[in-house]
Amino acid sequence: MKETTLQNRSLLVLLLAVTLAFIGILLPFYGAVFWAVILGIVFAPLQRRLQMKFGWQRNLTSLCTLSICLVIAILPVIIISVLLVQEGASLYSRIESGELDIAAYVSQFKHGLPPYFQHLLDRFGVGELKGLQDKVVKGAMQGSQFVAAQVVTFGQGTFEFIVSFFIMLYLLFFFLRDGAELARKVRTAVPLQEHQKRRLQLKFNRVVRATVKGNLLVAITQGALGGLIFWFLDIPSALLWAVLMAFLSLLPAVGAGIVWAPVAVYFLLSGSIWQGVVLGLFGVFVIGLVDNVLRPILVGKDTKMPDYMILISTLGGMAVFGLNGFVIGPLIAALFLSSWAIFVETKPRVQLP
Repeated sequence: MKETTLQNRSLLVLLLAVTLAFIGILLPFYGAVFWAVILGIVFAPLQRRLQMKFGWQRNLTSLCTLSICLVIAILPVIIISVLLVQEGASLYSRIESGELDIAAYVSQFKHGLPPYFQHLLDRFGVGELKGLQDKVVKGAMQGSQFVAAQVVTFGQGTFEFIVSFFIMLYLLFFFLRDGAELARKVRTAVPLQEHQKRRLQLKFNRVVRATVKGNLLVAITQGALGGLIFWFLDIPSALLWAVLMAFLSLLPAVGAGIVWAPVAVYFLLSGSIWQGVVLGLFGVFVIGLVDNVLRPILVGKDTKMPDYMILISTLGGMAVFGLNGFVIGPLIAALFLSSWAIFVETKPRVQLP
């Protein structure tokens, strides 16, 4: 008995050691592996439908699904990223050359405020116009310079990006082809009851699909609508603001309003009444409606998590994992809730030491 226990413990130590070593090997390409898994889960239903409809070999079906994924999910992201970097570089050069006078906008905004708000700014130490202008200009310069600097960074990291990109495509092909079999093997190795493992797997798949498809659809819709109204109102760098609104719309409740609301207020205070009214109404009743209608249907329905949990897990995930965190955060939160629910259900049968 003692020998068997020692063997089991040695096996557990070996499993832990080789698992940590394997994770260390994958870390340099963690983004490629992560998105290969995520896209594999998202496009698995399409893979099954093609397989059932045409009866092709799995290799051919997987290649067809991979091509569809490349066209509708990956290439648009690359194109928009390149356009965004170009827009940021253009904005930075316009600010640096003085063509875009942010100080004048700040001055106009400051003098357009009611006396009470001007006094409030003075109390918080930001009422002094020159200092406020310097802070805003410096922030705008740093933001646009960061985006512009990505041109150089992208050029320097082109080889690494290409390698990661093709690793992702390569892994995605095999995840599409062999994903069901891999999932069965993982489920077999997990030391839980079958119905518990099935429940966690379903939760994992639902959260991934809801978060990726739902949040991205909401983000794309809000960003496109925001960019359209900014272009209509002749606001500079509409594409840059559209992408920023799309990015911020990943955050429930607040989202794109962080961008369009201050611009609408600025229009109203600077005397551009009709622009401010149009932007405010469009933001509340069109952009906001997308968040209030689509997000609960596409995200909340499948994740079955309250908005505050989605918000805090998204913010926390992005703070820890960067952009990938908008998927990882809600996923961890969903598995956390599901795991505790399973524990509570089985509590009478669990003997804690």
